[in-house]
Amino acid sequence: MEQFQHGRFSVPGPGDPVANAVRRSITSGRGALTRRSLLRAAGGGALAVGGVGALSACGIPAAGSKDREAAVADDFSAREKQVVFSNWTEYMDVDEKTKRYPSLDAFTRRTGVSVKYTADINDNNEFFGKIQQQLHNGQDIGRDLICVTDWLAARLIRLGWVQKLDPAHLPHAFANLSAQFRDPVWDPGRAHSYPWTGIATVIAYNEKATGGRTVDSVTQLLDDPALKGKVGFLSEMRDSVGMTLLDLGKDPAKFTDDDYDAAIARLQKAVDRQQIRRFTGNDYTADLESGNLAACVAWAGDVVQLAADNPAVKFAVPKAGYLSSSDNLLVPARARHKANAEKLIDYYYEPGPAAQLAAYINYVCPVDGVREELAKIDEELAKSPLILPDRAMAALSHSFRPLSEAEEKSYEEKFAKLIGA
Repeated sequence: MEQFQHGRFSVPGPGDPVANAVRRSITSGRGALTRRSLLRAAGGGALAVGGVGALSACGIPAAGSKDREAAVADDFSAREKQVVFSNWTEYMDVDEKTKRYPSLDAFTRRTGVSVKYTADINDNNEFFGKIQQQLHNGQDIGRDLICVTDWLAARLIRLGWVQKLDPAHLPHAFANLSAQFRDPVWDPGRAHSYPWTGIATVIAYNEKATGGRTVDSVTQLLDDPALKGKVGFLSEMRDSVGMTLLDLGKDPAKFTDDDYDAAIARLQKAVDRQQIRRFTGNDYTADLESGNLAACVAWAGDVVQLAADNPAVKFAVPKAGYLSSSDNLLVPARARHKANAEKLIDYYYEPGPAAQLAAYINYVCPVDGVREELAKIDEELAKSPLILPDRAMAALSHSFRPLSEAEEKSYEEKFAKLIGA
């Protein structure tokens, strides 16, 4: 089988639409860059779509093929005061002088539990390829806590490769988890996971390029003649189609094949009229800042960073709603220090540590009650609804529903044809 190589992981060749979606995400989409230093780098979207089908095609067990609860491992937390934590790059507060992690150091001082912290997750698919064989064999992967995007969290849970969390060890997490993150369809009641951050897809625009006009709907992006040739959509299928579904009055969590086709047709008309300049990955940020793109569908983490340097860059949350996803903390099966991992999860749901983290990484904070603490660090960040959504914004949040492998292949074929990929 012809392979496309990326790090330690390979996916089918260029004839496979799902593999092409993975390739788009890795090379120019949300999987392409590091987290904060180069703006946006989630690893969801089309990368998420590519993950399931491509992994199955290469012999990795399909989700659901071995459904089971994770075997309960012996927990050595009481006598081994440590926890091993794997996370994304640039996804933890750091002291630039000492290169130490202040919030982790404070956790250790308080609890006596040392944290072996490794920023070794650069891509969801690559990380899954690194750990999947050990998990499949029922082995300890040498990590007590991992952070992965919601589609991969869902997959690991379905495969029975993570442990159920003990609510008794998570009093702050249970009390302070924001309502919009409480009950994802892939982990009802958060039995196995807690979000590290939220990821929002919104509309961004350059006020200078729009002549001072606000752009606040997908309809405006697709139909406003004043924006012709200066509109950007994302090369990640879930973001662009999901935002269009919302604009059509459809719920991305419940849409049908006909709804999907209607969204593709809506976008195709704008492509044919040359309303849309191009479909992009992270590279839309330079065009938005310069004004080559007057308005676009964008990731909120980028907007926070861009607006800090360029006051002409603004954002809008459409009345129809916006797409939301999350990166999530899970305890793998056979982890040696489950109780210590739960203690660390709970720590980051206290307002102080949560605010310290949010101030550094600038993503949606899933913890209620942190505004006052964040204001002590940075008053402007504490006012940003892209970091601390108010109730009105949280109510407009929508998730893209899980897809079957057949749906993924069909949907990606249609989207790839739309964007010319």
